[in-house]
Amino acid sequence: MRTCFRAGLVLFGLTLLALLTTARADDGTAREYRLGPGDGVKISVFQNPDLALETRVSDTGAISYPLVGSVQIGGLTVAAAERAIADGLKKGGFVLQPQVTLVIQQVRGAQVAVLGQVARPGRYPLESTAMKVTDVLALAGGTAPQGADRVILTGLRNGRRVRAEIDVADLFVAWTPEKDVQVMAGDTLYVHRAPQFYVYGEVQRAGAYRVERQMTVLQALSLGGGLSPRGTERGIRIHRRGEDGAVRVSNPQLNDPVQPDDVIVVREALF
Repeated sequence: MRTCFRAGLVLFGLTLLALLTTARADDGTAREYRLGPGDGVKISVFQNPDLALETRVSDTGAISYPLVGSVQIGGLTVAAAERAIADGLKKGGFVLQPQVTLVIQQVRGAQVAVLGQVARPGRYPLESTAMKVTDVLALAGGTAPQGADRVILTGLRNGRRVRAEIDVADLFVAWTPEKDVQVMAGDTLYVHRAPQFYVYGEVQRAGAYRVERQMTVLQALSLGGGLSPRGTERGIRIHRRGEDGAVRVSNPQLNDPVQPDDVIVVREALF
């Protein structure tokens, strides 16, 4: 019993430490964000409850603050906005040593574009300063059935263009949440069409089909309804384009993997 209790305390301590670490990281991220029009903010001044205010940044980047009047905070970080409000209170003689705290409640000035194979392509506001790729995909209704598992993120970080590919399915299947990249204002998410293979010849349903993970030739043929009465396994051929652009024809085994853009041809049996 004592061992279980001690183990529980250790687990609780580790969990608490992880939460505190995450909180510090999120706070640091939030303070680097620059306020924009439409952002919802909550402002408080230590030991001055009458100066508490919940408001939105105007289209001009200003807010109307008690006693001080108009304060320009658009384009400022959270820390800089706190200093601007504190300076106004101090210069006006309203508070001698103001300790101002500003909390972002809702982000509206920052937007992210979501394009490609999603349910609702468009521009979406960042609702917080810690939104990840999966959060934005959820706003867009998720990936469409014909969409790929990978999402391409492009944007700017410290003035430099960045590009990253995020395997959304792997985030949950292999449980790698650390790969869920944080998005920033001006980023673009693009979901490309899922890779396809093609099957025709002596099959029940010739056509184009999505390449699933670790798909084999046998599984690919099953999507086409299997071989027709006139088809034969000995007549299966794969037409595959190489890196040099040349198309090569091979006689595959049923458990061989299928690659994007493969063309599987089933020939008629010769009697």
